[in-house]
Amino acid sequence: MNYPFTRTDDVVDDYFGTLVADPYRWLEEPNSPETRAWVDAQNAITHAFLERLPARERIHSRLRELWDYTRYGVPSREGRWYVFARNDGLQNQAVIYKSTALDAPPEVLIDPNLLSSDGTVALGALSFSHDGRFLAYSVSAAGSDWVEWRVREVASATDLPDVVRWSKFSGAAWLHDGSGFFYSRYAAPAEGDTYSGVNKDQQVYFHVLGTTQDEDRLVYARPDQPDWGFSAGVTDDGRYLVLTQWEGTHRESRIFVRDLQDPRPEIVPFLDRFDASYSIVGNDGAVFYVVTDKDAGRNRLVAIDLATPHQESWTSLIPELPGRDVLSGAVMIGERFLTVVRSDAHDRLLVYTKTGFAEGEIRLPTLGSIAGVHAKRDDREAFYAFTAFTHPTTIYRHDPDTSVSGTFKAPAVRFTPGDYETTQLFYPSKDGTTVPMFLVHRRDVNRTGDLPTLLYGYGGFDVSLTPQFSPGVIAWLDMGGLYAQPNLRGGGEYGKAWHEAGRLANRQNVFDDFIAAAEYLIEQGYTKPGRLAINGGSNGGLLVGAVMTQRPDLFAAAVPQVGVLDMLRFHKFTIGWAWTSDYGSSDTRDGFETLMRYSPLHNITPGRTYPATLVTTADHDDRVVPAHSHKFTAALQAAQAGDAPILARIDTRAGHGAGKPTTKQIDERADVFAFLAHILKMDV
Repeated sequence: MNYPFTRTDDVVDDYFGTLVADPYRWLEEPNSPETRAWVDAQNAITHAFLERLPARERIHSRLRELWDYTRYGVPSREGRWYVFARNDGLQNQAVIYKSTALDAPPEVLIDPNLLSSDGTVALGALSFSHDGRFLAYSVSAAGSDWVEWRVREVASATDLPDVVRWSKFSGAAWLHDGSGFFYSRYAAPAEGDTYSGVNKDQQVYFHVLGTTQDEDRLVYARPDQPDWGFSAGVTDDGRYLVLTQWEGTHRESRIFVRDLQDPRPEIVPFLDRFDASYSIVGNDGAVFYVVTDKDAGRNRLVAIDLATPHQESWTSLIPELPGRDVLSGAVMIGERFLTVVRSDAHDRLLVYTKTGFAEGEIRLPTLGSIAGVHAKRDDREAFYAFTAFTHPTTIYRHDPDTSVSGTFKAPAVRFTPGDYETTQLFYPSKDGTTVPMFLVHRRDVNRTGDLPTLLYGYGGFDVSLTPQFSPGVIAWLDMGGLYAQPNLRGGGEYGKAWHEAGRLANRQNVFDDFIAAAEYLIEQGYTKPGRLAINGGSNGGLLVGAVMTQRPDLFAAAVPQVGVLDMLRFHKFTIGWAWTSDYGSSDTRDGFETLMRYSPLHNITPGRTYPATLVTTADHDDRVVPAHSHKFTAALQAAQAGDAPILARIDTRAGHGAGKPTTKQIDERADVFAFLAHILKMDV
C-alpha cells in the first residue's frame, strides 16, 4: 500500500517525568485545510481498495434485502392518541405515527425524512404533554450530540414557533398543565469549538410555550460543580420536579426534588450522598419507589419517604435477586411493577405487586433482550419489544389484569430463523474468571477449525451486550461466518462487581477476557488466527485497538469503529472528561501509568506486523472526536511491517452512530464485510 503522506511534528508532553511524543497532534484540528486534505487522501485510497473487491456489491445487495422490512417502535399512549415509530424498510429515518386506536389507520405525526435530503437530520427524544396535546421533540444534524428542541401540536401535526438550542444529553419534562417544559443545556460553544470543545456546567432551564429561548428561566445550576449534569423529570402525578444528577459515567447519582405545588421555587436534596445509583420509577405522594444498588450490587427496589430519606427508614420491596440475576429496570403500571431482570446476559420480564409480591413471569420466546418497555401509572396496558440474534424485534401488548401478552407487530424479514442456531457457552479468562459468550451460525456450518469468525465486544461503562437482532449479523452468517459475542468484564451483565472488575486499574481484565475468547474459539476447533476478525465500536473500538496491539498475532483483521484510541488525551474533548470514571486520567500519576500500558495509540511498535485494519470514524463525531482514529491510523500505517493494509473509512455528515440514516448504515456494513471477506479469504 502506498499511503498518503502524513506530516510528523516535534510535539512532546511530559507526564510526571516521562516524555511522550505526539507527532500527529495537528490531526486534532478537524477543520484545518491540512486535516481535511489528509481525510480526503485517506478516503481516496480506502474507497479505491474497497471498490475493487468483487464481493462488495453482492454483500451490499443482500444487506439491502435484509434491511428492507417494516419495523416498529414500542407504542405509547399520549392523551387520546397511540403513538409509535415505523420504518417501512429502507427509509433513512423511522416515521412517527399517531392513531386513535390500535386498529385505526395511522396518521403521520413527524416524518424526519422531510427534514433533510440525505436523511442526516434525525429525531432524538420525544416528550408529550400530559394531555397529549403537545409534543416536544429533539432533532440532531449529521450525527452530532447537539440537539435542537421543537414543539408540535399533535392534533394538527404542525410546529409551533418555539425553538430551543444548545441542548445535549437531555430530555424534556412537561408541567402537567402543558404550559412548558424543563430541559438541560450547555452554554453556546465558541466559534470553531462546536464539535470538539469541552462540555461542562450543564444547567436546567424551563421553557414557557410560545416564548423565545432568551426568555427561558434558569431553574438549577451548580457553578461550584462544573462536572455535574442533570436529567429533569416530572412525576406521573404532576406533583414533583425530580432532578437526577449525574457525574461523568459514574454509576452513582444524586436526586433533588421540588414540590411543584409549593409556591416557593425551592429545589431540595433528597438522596444526595453520591454513594449509589438511584432511579425513581414512581411515587405515591411523598413516597418514592426507587431502584438502587445501595448495599445491593445487582440492584433492589425500595420505597423512600421524602420526609425521612435516611436508609434506616427505607422499605424494601424487591430485594437483591438470588444468584447472579440483575434487576436492570422497572416501570409502574397501576399497582404493579413490570421489571426487566438480566440473567446470564439475557433478559426476563417479571411482575411484582406494589408491595413486592412476585406475581409471575411473562414468558419470552427464547434467550434474548427486552428492547423497550412502555407503561404509565394510569395505563391499562403495557407494550414491550423483544429481540434476539435470529428473532427480529417484535412488539407485544400486555394486559396486567389478565397477565396475557399478545403480539402487536411482528416483522417479516427475508430469512428463515430455523436455518440458524444460537448457543451460549462459558469459557475461562486468563485469571480463571468464567465469562459467557454467545455463538451464532447457520445450522449447516460445521466446526472445522477454519470458520471465518467475527468476534465482537464492548466491555465497559456498565453496558450489557445482550442478544439483539441485526440484519448485518444475518448477512455475516449467510456469508458462512461465525458470529461470537462475549460478555466481558466492565459491562453490566452481572451488576456492580462485574463492572468494577473492568474499570480503572482493572481495565486489562477486559482485554484479557477478549483475548481468552479468541483463544477459546481456536482451541475448541472453531477457527484459526488467519480466519479471525475482531470488531467493536466506541469503547469497543478501544477494546479492538488495545487487543490488536497486544496480540497482533492472534487476528487476521481488526475493525475499530469510532474508537477511543488516544487514552492520554481523550478527556480534553467534548464529553470525554466524563469517561474518567471508567478509565482514569493521565492528569494523575497512577492514571497515566495505567493508561500508558494499554493506550492503543501509544502501544504501536514500529516494525511490527499488525493485522489488516479498517479504522472507521466520522467527521461530525462529537462524542469520540475523529482525531482518535486519525492519529491511530497514521501511526499504524507508519509502523506496519507486514503486507496487510491499514485503511481509514471516514464518513461525512455523520457522527458517533445515533440517528445514522439507513443508507449510510448499509454502505458502511457492506464496506466492512467486503474488507473482512477479502482478508479472511471467504467465498462469497
